[in-house]
Amino acid sequence: MVRLTVLGSGDAFNSGGRGHSAYLVEAPGTTFLLECGPTALQALKAAGRTTADVDFVLLSHLHGDHFGGLPFFFLEYRYDAPRTRPFAVYGPPKTERRVNALFKALYEQVAREPSPFPVRFTEIKPAPFEIGALRVVPFVVPHARELVCYGYRLEVADRVIVYSGDASWTEDFVAQARGADLFLCECSTYETRLDIHLAYPEIAARARDLGCRRILLTHLGREPLAHLPELSLECARDGMRIDL
Repeated sequence: MVRLTVLGSGDAFNSGGRGHSAYLVEAPGTTFLLECGPTALQALKAAGRTTADVDFVLLSHLHGDHFGGLPFFFLEYRYDAPRTRPFAVYGPPKTERRVNALFKALYEQVAREPSPFPVRFTEIKPAPFEIGALRVVPFVVPHARELVCYGYRLEVADRVIVYSGDASWTEDFVAQARGADLFLCECSTYETRLDIHLAYPEIAARARDLGCRRILLTHLGREPLAHLPELSLECARDGMRIDL
């Protein structure tokens, strides 16, 4: 069985009181975080899970609501739940520099001290790779022009999760989501159309083309939340667990 727990389904503004982007994925042989927004540690503990279970973090892009929670995990592993086994962070180019700069900005002295546990950063290229039993297929998505931004197709234990990251529409969603067990898709707006995010009508119009078993909307902004009772596509909520 593969389980996905939604730790944060909100946008950068915590619309509707929802947490920042973070998803716990548990599968045979691996447990990891997909995104690590600033509220991820609190949400993980609220879900009754321990940080010791997390093997690594996979980031889609370097906006604060997607990676800003990492310094708090570093603190947790140093002081509150001491860690000795390695901790890995996978993300787009400049991940190591940006994460370390954030850690130093928040906890300057601690960030300068040697880590009591190995931390390994791997900067991803848009080519398939494996992390133990997990096969990761990154694909570039249109979001912030100044950043490399990825969506992911994740294959583990005969299950497939596709994650849009933050993005406007791309036909790569159709190619990657076909046959997937779950397409975790951002939905930031409803009336407003942006070239960096998806609006609900855009997703609804193409839902049948995706060819996946289940669509779950996340990264929900103020506009789609205002229309929540009338939406026909399923929306994530904080604390939600999905068994695949």
